[in-house]
Amino acid sequence: MITIHEKPKRVDEELLSRLRKVSPSTIGHMTDTGFMKGLKSLSGGKLVGRAVTVKIPHLDSSAVHIAVNELEAGDVLVVDMNGDYDRAAVGGMVAYATQVRGASGIVIDGGITDLDELRELSLQVYYRSITAITTRGLGIEGNIHVPVSISGAVVMPGDIILGDSSGVMVLHGTNEELLAIAKDAYEREQRETITQRLDAGEPLMNISGAYKYINHR
Repeated sequence: MITIHEKPKRVDEELLSRLRKVSPSTIGHMTDTGFMKGLKSLSGGKLVGRAVTVKIPHLDSSAVHIAVNELEAGDVLVVDMNGDYDRAAVGGMVAYATQVRGASGIVIDGGITDLDELRELSLQVYYRSITAITTRGLGIEGNIHVPVSISGAVVMPGDIILGDSSGVMVLHGTNEELLAIAKDAYEREQRETITQRLDAGEPLMNISGAYKYINHR
């Protein structure tokens, strides 16, 4: 049977708006946690949204189809396949239905298929593998709105997913804490660019602070 747990509350729109202006790589200067290592971006666009999580056994994707109906505008469907990277639980039908719901993307720690169909959509998709081996709609087991593990990162229902061409990550915390992270990241990106400073003749080691570790002999 497929169990649907309590849906998380909506995310503050101001927070989402601020996060759309920053990149995961900028936050990567601030923390090492939350990054979904090894996932690839299908199109390289920006992804920001509330996580709607689903956990399935490797063969049965019934819960994914049901979870699509839980999506609201701007959400991100996050799929945990229990470590099965050989099968695809997301293809053209699932992706199109996700887009129709108004969701902004899909993150799956597993396979995708129907690549040409997925590339025609505006949906942002992060995935582990591309495969023609697919899952089945068996109705054996599945859980929606539960904690999941995506490439080593724990994603709680309602967490924020942030991705671009460099990678994808999950952000935990209170609204105030995440607003502070977004503000810090935005300010970092608004400072004078490194290329401008290099063009002006400033050494890279001075910009990065690496000069502090020089040991002359």
